[in-house]
Amino acid sequence: MGSSAIERIMDEDLKSSVIELRGPTVATTFVQCPKKNLGPLKSLGITLPHLVFLIKNMGGPCSIEVHVMDSKNERRRFRASTFQRSFKTNAKITAMPLKLSPGWNHVQFNLDEFSHKWYSSRYKETVQIQVHATCRIRRIYFTEQLLSEEDLPPEFRLFVCGPKK
Repeated sequence: MGSSAIERIMDEDLKSSVIELRGPTVATTFVQCPKKNLGPLKSLGITLPHLVFLIKNMGGPCSIEVHVMDSKNERRRFRASTFQRSFKTNAKITAMPLKLSPGWNHVQFNLDEFSHKWYSSRYKETVQIQVHATCRIRRIYFTEQLLSEEDLPPEFRLFVCGPKK
């Protein structure tokens, strides 16, 4: 796997269009929102505390990084990586292990809980999200509260089943 690529493909398991990130290192292949140098838009400005990823383990290294502003008006980063073995935190970043099962995973971050636990503050807003190779992404979304799979709209579920008989 020498070259990097980010492309929309049809996932054979989901029978759905997904984004695939693949590359030799997490440093060289990633997507981020918003992109840098956006002028006055320096933050996503999303205040919903639960961040959910529908992500496929592709067997290579994978990392998710979320930049938030907290109630102390400090910018903090939470980074979860498949290669991180333990929790490490300092004044600006908390790094944690990301355990992905083979295939598709439902990963949830409670950003308010993270802010409170590691920085004794409250979550205010999400500034930026980055997802680093190697993985597939079906959906990334925010929510006020977590819902059961049955209560989610079909586009926010991992597997969409036909109508019940």
